[in-house]
Amino acid sequence: MTRFFVAPQWQGSPSARAMRLIDGAEAIADDLPRSALTRIEVPTEAGESLGTGIRRFSTLARVREAIADVVTAADDPAVIVGGDCAVALPGIAAAAARHPSLAVVWFDAHGDLHTPESSPSGALAGMALRAAVAPGPFTDAPPATDARTVLVGARALDDAEADLLDSSPISMLSADALADPAALAEAVAATGAEAVYVHIDLDVLDPATVIGVLEPVPFGAQPAEVIAAIGRLRERMPLVGASLSGFAPASRDAAVEDLGTILRLLGALA
Repeated sequence: MTRFFVAPQWQGSPSARAMRLIDGAEAIADDLPRSALTRIEVPTEAGESLGTGIRRFSTLARVREAIADVVTAADDPAVIVGGDCAVALPGIAAAAARHPSLAVVWFDAHGDLHTPESSPSGALAGMALRAAVAPGPFTDAPPATDARTVLVGARALDDAEADLLDSSPISMLSADALADPAALAEAVAATGAEAVYVHIDLDVLDPATVIGVLEPVPFGAQPAEVIAAIGRLRERMPLVGASLSGFAPASRDAAVEDLGTILRLLGALA
C-alpha cells in the first residue's frame, strides 16, 4: 500500500504568499485515507540562512531530516505531499539509495535549477532540482544525476537556468509533447534508468485547469495528459517514489475547486 507523507512546508518558497502552501497541504491531507497518511510537523519559525545563501536554511534542514526519517523507514512506496518543491529532495535521496540507476522526472513550470549564487530570491524551491543533481550547501552528495533527469513542462526559465540547460545532459520535454502519452516513457527509457521518481509541481498545469498555485504560467500541461504519461511510464519501469507540491489555495474553502484534479494526479502516482 502506498504511504502518503504530508509536509506543509512553506519556508522554501520565494512567494510573499508562501504560507498558503500550509492550507493547501492540509486540504489534501484531509482527503487522503487516514490509514495510509503520516503528517510531518513543520516548525512555525522561518529559520536562518546560517551563511549558506539559502533563506530559512535551518528550518528547511530540520524538515528534510524529518521527512527522510519516515520515508527511509517506510517499507511501502512513498508519496510526499508539500508544501514547496524542496520536500522532494529527501524522497529522491531515499529512492536513489535503493535504486542506484534512478531517473528523476520533474514536472514544473520553472527550472528549479538555481544555485545560491544565481538565485534572485535565495529560496530553496528555486534550487530544488539543482540540489538533487549537483553538490551544494543543501546536499553535499546529490542523490540523482543530471544525465538521468527529465524536466517536463518548464516554460519560465531564468537566464542562469537556460544557460545551464544549454550545456547540461538534463532532458527537456515540453507540455505540448505530452499529447503523445508515450513521449515521457521514451525520454526516461533513453536515460538507461531502471526505476523512476516523479515530482509534480502543480504549476506545470495550464492555469485554466488549476487555480490554487502561487505563480501561474500560461500554456501548461493538461491534467489528463500528465496522468496518461505517468501511466505509460509505469508500464516501462517501476515508480519507486513520488512527490506533489505547490498547492496554494486562496482559502481552505477555495481548495475544493482543485482537489478533484489533485487527487487524480495523486492516484496516478500511487
